[in-house]
Amino acid sequence: MPALNRVQLIGNLGKDPESKFTPTGKKVAHFSLAVSQRWKTGADTKEYTEWVNIEAWGRLGEVCQEYLKKGSLIYIEGRLKTEKYEDKGEMKYFTKVVALGLQFLDKKKADEPMLTVDEDAADYEA
Repeated sequence: MPALNRVQLIGNLGKDPESKFTPTGKKVAHFSLAVSQRWKTGADTKEYTEWVNIEAWGRLGEVCQEYLKKGSLIYIEGRLKTEKYEDKGEMKYFTKVVALGLQFLDKKKADEPMLTVDEDAADYEA
Protein backbone atom coordinates (compact mmCIF):
# COMPACT_ATOMS: atom_id res chain seq x y z
CA MET A 1 0.00 0.00 0.00
CA PRO A 2 1.50 3.40 -0.94
CA ALA A 3 2.32 5.90 1.78
CA LEU A 4 3.25 9.58 1.83
CA ASN A 5 4.97 11.49 4.61
CA ARG A 6 5.51 15.06 3.34
CA VAL A 7 5.05 18.43 5.05
CA GLN A 8 5.19 21.91 3.47
CA LEU A 9 5.23 24.95 5.75
CA ILE A 10 5.73 28.71 5.46
CA GLY A 11 6.47 30.57 8.66
CA ASN A 12 8.84 32.63 10.79
CA LEU A 13 11.61 31.30 13.00
CA GLY A 14 10.81 31.61 16.70
CA LYS A 15 14.49 31.61 17.71
CA ASP A 16 17.94 31.35 16.17
CA PRO A 17 18.86 27.79 15.08
CA GLU A 18 20.91 25.77 17.55
CA SER A 19 23.40 23.23 16.19
CA LYS A 20 25.12 20.23 17.70
CA PHE A 21 27.01 17.15 16.59
CA THR A 22 25.78 13.61 17.13
CA PRO A 23 28.14 11.02 18.68
CA THR A 24 28.80 9.80 15.11
CA GLY A 25 29.91 13.30 14.04
CA LYS A 26 26.86 14.38 12.02
CA LYS A 27 25.73 17.99 12.36
CA VAL A 28 22.09 18.74 13.17
CA ALA A 29 20.34 22.11 13.62
CA HIS A 30 17.11 22.62 15.60
CA PHE A 31 14.73 25.58 15.55
CA SER A 32 11.06 26.37 15.98
CA LEU A 33 8.80 27.71 13.23
CA ALA A 34 5.68 29.82 13.83
CA VAL A 35 2.98 29.12 11.25
CA SER A 36 0.14 31.64 11.60
CA GLN A 37 -3.40 31.58 10.30
CA ARG A 38 -5.54 34.73 10.16
CA TRP A 39 -9.27 35.05 9.55
CA LYS A 40 -12.06 37.57 10.01
CA THR A 41 -15.14 37.13 12.16
CA GLY A 42 -17.35 40.08 11.36
CA ALA A 43 -15.20 43.16 11.98
CA ASP A 44 -12.70 41.29 14.18
CA THR A 45 -9.49 39.80 12.80
CA LYS A 46 -8.35 36.71 14.65
CA GLU A 47 -5.04 34.86 14.53
CA TYR A 48 -3.86 31.42 15.59
CA THR A 49 -0.21 30.38 15.60
CA GLU A 50 0.97 26.78 15.43
CA TRP A 51 4.55 26.16 16.66
CA VAL A 52 6.46 23.41 14.85
CA ASN A 53 9.85 21.98 15.85
CA ILE A 54 12.24 21.62 12.89
CA GLU A 55 15.36 19.46 12.59
CA ALA A 56 17.85 19.92 9.71
CA TRP A 57 20.78 17.57 9.07
CA GLY A 58 24.12 17.88 7.29
CA ARG A 59 24.67 20.71 4.81
CA LEU A 60 21.06 21.86 5.19
CA GLY A 61 21.66 22.25 8.95
CA GLU A 62 24.83 24.23 8.27
CA VAL A 63 22.95 26.59 5.92
CA CYS A 64 20.21 27.07 8.54
CA GLN A 65 22.79 27.87 11.22
CA GLU A 66 24.65 30.31 8.97
CA TYR A 67 21.80 32.23 7.31
CA LEU A 68 18.67 31.94 9.46
CA LYS A 69 17.85 33.99 12.54
CA LYS A 70 14.86 34.67 14.73
CA GLY A 71 12.07 36.15 12.59
CA SER A 72 13.36 34.81 9.24
CA LEU A 73 10.54 33.95 6.83
CA ILE A 74 11.07 30.56 5.16
CA TYR A 75 9.38 27.83 3.15
CA ILE A 76 10.36 24.39 4.40
CA GLU A 77 9.58 20.94 3.09
CA GLY A 78 10.21 17.77 5.05
CA ARG A 79 8.74 14.73 6.72
CA LEU A 80 7.06 14.13 10.08
CA LYS A 81 8.93 12.17 12.73
CA THR A 82 7.58 11.22 16.16
CA GLU A 83 9.94 10.38 19.00
CA LYS A 84 9.32 9.21 22.54
CA TYR A 85 11.08 9.56 25.86
CA GLU A 86 10.39 8.67 29.47
CA ASP A 87 9.70 11.40 32.03
CA LYS A 88 9.08 10.41 35.67
CA GLY A 89 8.03 6.91 34.63
CA GLU A 90 5.61 8.16 31.97
CA MET A 91 6.17 7.81 28.21
CA LYS A 92 5.92 11.14 26.38
CA TYR A 93 5.74 11.66 22.63
CA PHE A 94 6.59 14.65 20.45
CA THR A 95 6.42 15.23 16.72
CA LYS A 96 8.86 17.27 14.66
CA VAL A 97 9.58 17.96 10.99
CA VAL A 98 12.84 16.64 9.52
CA ALA A 99 13.72 19.22 6.86
CA LEU A 100 14.50 18.03 3.33
CA GLY A 101 14.35 21.38 1.49
CA LEU A 102 14.36 25.07 2.35
CA GLN A 103 13.78 28.40 0.60
CA PHE A 104 14.39 31.83 2.10
CA LEU A 105 11.37 34.08 1.62
CA ASP A 106 12.63 37.24 3.33
CA LYS A 107 12.87 40.28 1.11
CA LYS A 108 16.41 40.52 -0.18
CA LYS A 109 18.55 43.21 -1.69
CA ALA A 110 18.63 43.24 -5.50
CA ASP A 111 22.26 42.07 -5.62
CA GLU A 112 21.71 39.02 -3.36
CA PRO A 113 21.16 35.69 -5.14
CA MET A 114 18.08 33.52 -4.48
CA LEU A 115 19.13 30.50 -2.41
CA THR A 116 17.33 27.17 -2.42
CA VAL A 117 18.75 24.19 -0.56
CA ASP A 118 17.68 20.56 -0.94
CA GLU A 119 19.02 17.71 1.15
CA ASP A 120 19.32 14.06 0.15
CA ALA A 121 17.18 11.75 2.26
CA ALA A 122 20.21 9.64 3.21
CA ASP A 123 21.98 12.54 4.98
CA TYR A 124 19.88 12.42 8.14
CA GLU A 125 19.33 9.79 10.77
CA ALA A 126 16.07 7.85 10.70
